[in-house]
Amino acid sequence: MDTSEIILASLSGEDKPGVTAALTAVLAKHKANILDIGQANIHHSLSLAMMFEASNAGEVIKDLLFKATEIGVVIRFSPITKDAYCRWVQLQGVKNRYIITLLGRSLSAEHISAAAQVAQKYKLNIEKISRLTGRIPLEELERSSRSCIELSIRGTLIDEKIVKEDFMSLASQQGIDIAFQEESMYRRMRRLICFDMDSTLIQTEVIDELAERAGVGDQVKAITEAAMRGEIDFSESFKKRVGLLKGLDESVMKEIAENLPITEGMTRLIRILKKSGYKIAILSGGFTYFGNYLKEKYGFDYVYANELDIENGKLTGNYVGDIVDGKRKAELLRLLAQVEKVDIRQTVAVGDGANDLPMLGIAGLGIAFHAKPKVKENAKQSLSTVGLDGILYFLGYRDSMLVGEE
Repeated sequence: MDTSEIILASLSGEDKPGVTAALTAVLAKHKANILDIGQANIHHSLSLAMMFEASNAGEVIKDLLFKATEIGVVIRFSPITKDAYCRWVQLQGVKNRYIITLLGRSLSAEHISAAAQVAQKYKLNIEKISRLTGRIPLEELERSSRSCIELSIRGTLIDEKIVKEDFMSLASQQGIDIAFQEESMYRRMRRLICFDMDSTLIQTEVIDELAERAGVGDQVKAITEAAMRGEIDFSESFKKRVGLLKGLDESVMKEIAENLPITEGMTRLIRILKKSGYKIAILSGGFTYFGNYLKEKYGFDYVYANELDIENGKLTGNYVGDIVDGKRKAELLRLLAQVEKVDIRQTVAVGDGANDLPMLGIAGLGIAFHAKPKVKENAKQSLSTVGLDGILYFLGYRDSMLVGEE
């Protein structure tokens, strides 16, 4: 006859070396079977829970109480029926796991409460909360430039799209960024990331810079903005804008390339991604000249963009080859995934314009970066409050991982 009992031991006290070792040694002495264990700490305060099975539960509890008193922690016990334990085990895999990432220049209790209420609305249970950014100093002038926490949740959803839309709407209302992702092996094994260039990696539209030098700045800028908003077809707008550049001297391109305004956080992001083994691509509706300049300077692996036609040192107003539009970007993302032998769910795409939506839609993680309203509405995730390196938090990195690696 089975006389074993299942006990949940919950401990709290000062976080110090040796607590877990001391308590698990007691369980080992009595040959107790640990069924589940979890531990967390905040500011030297430890919370530890262990669920164990033992045939001499009374003796185990007595020894655990003595040991807890000896090391200066508080411990309490709750019996768990075997039926309750079996039901809990059977739920494993029935409910999906998701990750909610909250990111902003700062996060308040209101932000966290609002996100938790959306989770509650869809009966999603928060199982774990982690801070991904560094500890926040009290002195206002020394405050971190960003704050990020990650909520690990579990539940069953009928329509993930609706939940994402609710979180995106909340992010807009609260002035923060919220990413909602299914927790899976693919999330933890991203291997390929593809970036738009203009207004994403760099804080300008290069074609507008060229147009200014050519004296047609206002005309080209108006067409560019309409295209990025999705009001006119990208390919049509591209032909019109390139045509207006006819006669511009080739030397202007070098001057612009050497003075490109790099987006906040780009250098840090690329350096860390390369150290982490990512393959990194530029898929741009801009021009190869500037993409190759960034490739040489920052170490991108691939560049696909549009080639300007040049004769006798002057732009002809034409282009060479096929236009890299939204459809082509998505095709290139799929192609690069095949070349690098990664599942499409292991890919990331980042862009700001309507012509980026096709690749944002097929990537495992599609991020609209400081994007136009239409793009944010249709993207899976959005990043608007911090620089490009905020993407690292969506990938699950935490600041403490990166100490000494930047």
